[in-house]
Amino acid sequence: MATVYKELLSLRDTEEAITLIKRTFQDLLSESLGLLRVTAPLFVRNDTGVNDDLNGTERPVSFPIKADGMSKAVIVHSLAKWKRMALKKYDIAPGQGIFTDMNAIRADEDLDELHSLYVDQFDWEMTVENEWRNLDYLKEVVTKIYSVMYRTEELVAKKYPVITPLLPKSIHFVHTEQLEEDYPALTPKERENAIAKKRGAVFIIGIGADLKSGTPHDGRASDYDDWSTPTQDGFKGLNGDIIVWNDITGASFELSSMGVRVDKDSLNHQLVLKGHESRKQLPFHSALLKDELPLSIGGGIGQSRLCMFYLRKAHIGQVQSSIWPDAMVKDCAEKGIVLL
Repeated sequence: MATVYKELLSLRDTEEAITLIKRTFQDLLSESLGLLRVTAPLFVRNDTGVNDDLNGTERPVSFPIKADGMSKAVIVHSLAKWKRMALKKYDIAPGQGIFTDMNAIRADEDLDELHSLYVDQFDWEMTVENEWRNLDYLKEVVTKIYSVMYRTEELVAKKYPVITPLLPKSIHFVHTEQLEEDYPALTPKERENAIAKKRGAVFIIGIGADLKSGTPHDGRASDYDDWSTPTQDGFKGLNGDIIVWNDITGASFELSSMGVRVDKDSLNHQLVLKGHESRKQLPFHSALLKDELPLSIGGGIGQSRLCMFYLRKAHIGQVQSSIWPDAMVKDCAEKGIVLL
């Protein structure tokens, strides 16, 4: 957390700016990718396999449904799998997609200035043809999303001249395996810091598969992003994160996680790699293995993360209301950081 922090906007201006950012960004994103806004669930049935497992270890918040024989519901972590089912339900054609205003609770999150119990994202998903499941198409979509990020920052800076734009006009692409080769003595997070500070904005490709060192750059669930398919550049993985350099926190800053989704072959392969073969019997996985769901690409873009970055905030609690440890609240107050 920043040791010295200067607030640029009043609380009133901050709330006004949050509304501006969220409205502007979703309109530009929808226009750029051809997305239909749909209504999303806050919770899903536990026995469907639809909830996002994130890194595969986080516990979802759950509750019994009295009106349904006390069956178990879980509050979503994200909507990575649900969106793919929605593409079929809404009969979305290849090259078009959906997005939703996703709200989630992640009770196992390690809380700090970037991570909250409450998660708000623009979750999006597009139907694709099989021949589009390649690195070139992934980069094309990333470039469009980054352009929306860049344009939104320009509009925010125009509205609030006290904010100076920071994002470079274009985003740099690099693979996790290349990062390990370039920075062999650094940890994955240190590599992200190094490349983000150097480039300003970067898409880090291939998150989930083991690197040459024997460990992955970061964890990914086995059943939504395709992180195991070899690509034309000799590496593996059709997913990644949009990372920018944050001057306020003095570190790399993830704004989005996304990727080409698994097909039945990569799903089978990744379930075996993670020891999750038992999931094949769940409704979502069974439908995918039977080719009953469309091929897709999708991801999540952090709404509070965007607001925090654009408004030069030092803590995510300055742009969303959540629960924080008493020691953190006290530390923020001593540094002049007002949490909502």
